[in-house]
Amino acid sequence: MSSGRSGSSRSSGAPRITDDQITDLVSKLQQLIPELRNGRFNKTSSSRILEETCNYIKNLQKEVDDLSDRLAQLLASKETDDDQAAIIKSLLM
Repeated sequence: MSSGRSGSSRSSGAPRITDDQITDLVSKLQQLIPELRNGRFNKTSSSRILEETCNYIKNLQKEVDDLSDRLAQLLASKETDDDQAAIIKSLLM
């Protein structure tokens, strides 16, 4: 997994990350992403794992936004009585 990292000097004082550490982190990411977790993708490239991770995070953010919008609509709805609103608010606190 060699790239342009090895030959250049670093201006920051951050410790250098090794290829083994990168491989370990990519493997951990692979275990977190449902689409990559099953055994079919054992030979998946690091770039594919990173791409799928980005897509997964984008989808999660979209779901959060959609749920936030739905919750705001529910709380603003005239049909939601005070007891229901109180229960929803208590769950959020």
